[in-house]
Amino acid sequence: MCGAVRFNVDAPPLGALYCHCQRCQRRSGTSHSMTALCAPGSFSVTAGEEQLRTWDPGDGWVKSFCSLCGSHTHTTNPDDANLVGIRLGCVDGDPGIRPSAHQFTTYAIPWEPIPDDGLPRFPERLGEGEPEGA
Repeated sequence: MCGAVRFNVDAPPLGALYCHCQRCQRRSGTSHSMTALCAPGSFSVTAGEEQLRTWDPGDGWVKSFCSLCGSHTHTTNPDDANLVGIRLGCVDGDPGIRPSAHQFTTYAIPWEPIPDDGLPRFPERLGEGEPEGA
């Protein structure tokens, strides 16, 4: 938001999705977040690394955010730092990818229904169990 932290992704993202988990709701202040998974090794911080802070929830990916404005920039797999998901709201311009699924729909907030967009819906993490309506 403030521009202090900048990052680059030098390969097309592998995929993107909508996440409706409670952490994403609270972190974003809205009903969901949109995240794109970077190809391993393609993500780099190009400015403001000293402004980045992290939060490790202990049972999920490590969240990184700007210490000046609070913008959540990316998330990192705790078991493999080469796996990074970027928050699409932090991308300047068109990221060249669109979300292709909804995950953690069990936790979707009641005051904003998930749109009927034809995308698969997963009650928990993408790939766990069957999509809703399957």
